[in-house]
Amino acid sequence: MNPAERLKQYRHENRFLRTALAQRSRELSFFINSGKALTSTLEFNKILRVIMERAQRLIKCDAWSLLLLDEGAQELRFVVAKGSKGRSIKKFRLKVGQGVAGWVAKTGQPLMIHDVRKDRRFNRAVDRITRFKTRSVLCVPIVNKKRTIGVIEMINKLNREPFDGKDQDLLRTLVDQAAIALERAMLYERMSNLAITDDLTKLYNFRYLDEILDREIERCQRYGSVLSLIFFDMDYFKHVNDTHGHLMGSKVLIEMAHILVENLRNVDIIARYGGDEFVVVLPETNVQTAVRITHRLHKSLMAHEFLKEEGLRIKMSASFGIAGFPEHARTKRDLVRLADQAMYLAKNSGRDQICIAEKRSSRSRVRAR
Repeated sequence: MNPAERLKQYRHENRFLRTALAQRSRELSFFINSGKALTSTLEFNKILRVIMERAQRLIKCDAWSLLLLDEGAQELRFVVAKGSKGRSIKKFRLKVGQGVAGWVAKTGQPLMIHDVRKDRRFNRAVDRITRFKTRSVLCVPIVNKKRTIGVIEMINKLNREPFDGKDQDLLRTLVDQAAIALERAMLYERMSNLAITDDLTKLYNFRYLDEILDREIERCQRYGSVLSLIFFDMDYFKHVNDTHGHLMGSKVLIEMAHILVENLRNVDIIARYGGDEFVVVLPETNVQTAVRITHRLHKSLMAHEFLKEEGLRIKMSASFGIAGFPEHARTKRDLVRLADQAMYLAKNSGRDQICIAEKRSSRSRVRAR
């Protein structure tokens, strides 16, 4: 090779190395900024948004999704989905081992498919329902401390280009950063929930109820709105503990919590007050509506067979007290006290009843049956 050719080759190699160095510099800057964004918050939803925003910038695709693993149900649920069909796929659940995402969650290995028509691991059910056409897939597990906590799935790289090893390496680097941030956020969320929820029923505890009532009453005072409070106690609950043991009694309380969650709105605040006593706060609800809601709860309670799986099929009732703000009470303390008094009126009047708090000099009682 003569000197002119050698010089030409050196220049070509120099341009190649400078281009590669610039690309590596851009990638390093991208991941440094990603790390800063991921560690700047402990809020779970914010971290999810950061992950997907960075993934979208990293690899241009038709659709992106992040699925987290529910270890108890052994299912993957879509927590973030971007693309034309993002909203419609959030309702789907995938069993571990089902489809591409399920396979990745089960094996803990990344998977890149250039043509899904040629791969049996691809689940066509979601495409059929959403009318989306998946051509290619890149899916990477989110692993922390050797435990898979979710997956990131990218669909159809733009311009019909195939995913390649470079895409997979970049996504895995982002996912490694994301796994640590997600684990921290999930731990923080669990610790926060422990402070405001009851260990047994997973409903809110008295501490949170006390705080939320302050906020709700302040809101009512500011905007001239109303709220109602239901205070109830399960009838003859001690008999369950004495006859079948405290473990069975605890299961009854858990089942009661499920009945409440199934029959109330997401905006309603449900709390275990203590023992077998429960409180429900109904924002933007007058007393008349609260009575109808309480009748519905009572009907569901009476239809339920407790400890059915244990072969006992116990029927139970409850005594309910209702008070409204500002109809009956002007303060948080009075609202709880009057609902509690109404509940004891129901209890002392034969149980299995719904009573309304005193209003000035009158007292109202509504029979449950």
